[in-house]
Amino acid sequence: MISDAPVLQQTSERAESAPAPSRLSRYARPLLGFVLPVGLALGWELAVWLGYSNGRLVPPPSRVFATIVELARSGELTRHIWATLYRVGLGFVLGVVAGTVLGAIAGYWSLARRLLDPTVQALRAIPSIAWVPLFILWLGIFETSKIALIAVGVFFPVYLGVMGAILSVDRKIVEVGRIFRLSGPAMIRRILLPAVLPAYVVSLRVGLGLGWMFVVAAEFMGASEGLGYLLIDGQQLGKPAQIVAAIVIFAILGKTTDYLIEIATAPLLRWQDAFGRERGGA
Repeated sequence: MISDAPVLQQTSERAESAPAPSRLSRYARPLLGFVLPVGLALGWELAVWLGYSNGRLVPPPSRVFATIVELARSGELTRHIWATLYRVGLGFVLGVVAGTVLGAIAGYWSLARRLLDPTVQALRAIPSIAWVPLFILWLGIFETSKIALIAVGVFFPVYLGVMGAILSVDRKIVEVGRIFRLSGPAMIRRILLPAVLPAYVVSLRVGLGLGWMFVVAAEFMGASEGLGYLLIDGQQLGKPAQIVAAIVIFAILGKTTDYLIEIATAPLLRWQDAFGRERGGA
């Protein structure tokens, strides 16, 4: 039988001798994410400039940027952004709290899971637009109904993420905790919490993404300010540049808030020896 020791030794030697990523490459790596959107924007700008399209229905980036600058100078853009951020932020917090509590209860307690989970799964299948008339009827047309709709969108992925993460904890780790006679709170703090953190962070990011999607439906409910209002206003007045500008701002804000969650939770996941972290440094 041929031994694999030389091959493994050569692999380990190559890994050890691989140069550490330079500081320049570490800072340049995030810039790679701009290559695709900037390339597409420049390509469309060039296509309109060369006359392949008139840019009436899909305006070029220069026209979109001019619209954003005009909105910013008038003060409207700041007002609309803050209104949307307030709704998404408050709805996100409420949805995360409810999803975390109920997901933890359903994951840790089998009887609660049998009682709660079928109903939650049925409610999860309801489209977001279907909640709009009901929330307007119950909560009115003002901020409460909008925030409640966003909280509903955030709730389901967080609930599923927490419950699924608890159910997927390795039984052997739990048995080790029982061998050491850990109490219920100690078992949660020292075993369950570290085990579910990676999946919980993913569920937070998914919930935040759905929160940004639901805020559009929420701001369709008679809002007089917000980025969703800019979309409707651009549609009614025939301003495609304003519509695209609002979509671009949605994308920028969504990515920024997602990146903030990623940065905030990174110290909690430093203990992970995951394949993705190894490849991230390559």
